Order: sequence, then structure tokens, then C-alpha cells
Amino acid sequence: MKKTLVPLFVLLSIALSLFAETPPDFEEILVKMDFQSTFEAYDFSAVMTMITEDPEKGVEKMVVHSFRRDREDKFVMIIKEPEVQKGQGYLRYEDNLWFYDPESRKFSHSSMKENFSDTDAKNSDFRMSTYAGDYSVAGWTQGKLGSYQVYILDLAAKHDEVTYPEKKVWVTKENSLLLKAEDYSLTGRLMRTSFYPSYAKLGDSMTPVKLIFIDELVEGKKTQISLTGLSISPLPDSIFTKAYIERVNR
Repeated sequence: MKKTLVPLFVLLSIALSLFAETPPDFEEILVKMDFQSTFEAYDFSAVMTMITEDPEKGVEKMVVHSFRRDREDKFVMIIKEPEVQKGQGYLRYEDNLWFYDPESRKFSHSSMKENFSDTDAKNSDFRMSTYAGDYSVAGWTQGKLGSYQVYILDLAAKHDEVTYPEKKVWVTKENSLLLKAEDYSLTGRLMRTSFYPSYAKLGDSMTPVKLIFIDELVEGKKTQISLTGLSISPLPDSIFTKAYIERVNR
């Protein structure tokens, strides 16, 4: 009897071990990351308070009104504070990003890869999540971040339109929420580290309400963003136009 049970137990242990080590579908995880943080059925608006700490400029505060319409991949960002930048705005539509300067009353082309108004955030940080379309998983491991069990994914860009060609992301095993990201250049240099420590649920979606961007090239430079006044109420079509940005500056 023992001669039969021992081999069966060993085989069962090996089978369970192999099953436990089978990696999940990481492409599916990227899709889930995008899906749950995208407001496909709703418009989204919020007030963003950005605090930037710069070793040369000191501490600067900016208040921005943000509007998104993910189903059309549009967003509008209008600066309300400080007074010297009040009325400056960004509009993304039809794959174009426009910057409006109220002093000259002119629009100029901007880039999703550029920093948002001297902060450590990029313009691309404010559009809907597009990990599945922009990156493939080149490697993975698992670990712990704070109290969360996470997958740590090495991502490689699928095209050159992304802000960073390589990324490393920490994603919760339980619900595929992004907690941390490291952004790298083509040469493998760490450019920026981002943290997403707090989320809020709106409708069927999850959105970070606190974001921290650390500049890895300038020691001591970082930007913290807090979101308040979150809403998924319908927005007028007119908000996502140049005319709206011009009108709020009159």
C-alpha cells in the first residue's frame, strides 16, 4: 500500500507545483488595466492640484480643470492657478494635441511626450490608458509592494509614438491595478518613477486620485497630483473644442 501511495503523492505534488508556476496571461492583464481605468461609457471631469518640488525653483502649486471623453480619445486641461498661467489650456482631438496661450490668443501644436507645464507629469499621463495597444510584455516576475502581492512586468513598446520605449510596472495580482511604474530610455536609463497609491471607483471604472511622479534625472524633483471633484456626468460636446478654451479666457 505504501509503495503505491508514495509515488502517487510525489506525482501529485509535482503536478500541483507545475500548475502553480503556470504564468497568467499578461496580455490579458494589460487589457484589464486599460479597461477598468477607461471611462468608455461616461465623460470624466476633475480638479487636479499639482504640487511640484524643484531643488532650484522651490515648491510650486498649480490647479487644473480636467475633462476627458475616452470613447473619442479627447481631453481638455485648463490651468486655473497660478494667476500667471491662468487660462493656458491643452486640447487633444483627432490625434492632435493643441496648446493655447491666452496672451497671444493662439494655438500651437504640442506633443504627448512633453512635460505638462514644467511639472514631472507628461501630457500622455492625462489621456485614457493604452497599455495593451502600446506595449508587449517582455519579461515578468512576482513580488510585494507594500502590503500588495504584485506582478512586476517588463514592457517593450510596440511603436515609437509612446512617451517611453521601455517600462517596468507593478500591478496587483488581485485586481490588476497599477501601483508603480518606472520609465526608461532606449539606452535603459531610468528617467522617471511613478506611484499610484490611491484609487476611487466611479461607475464601473477605477481612477487614481493620487499620483506621484519622481524625476530620476534631477535629484529632489517630483510632482504630486491630487484629484478632487470627480464626476462622470455627461459633458457638452462644446467643451472639447478650441472655441471653448478661447471662451473661458474672456
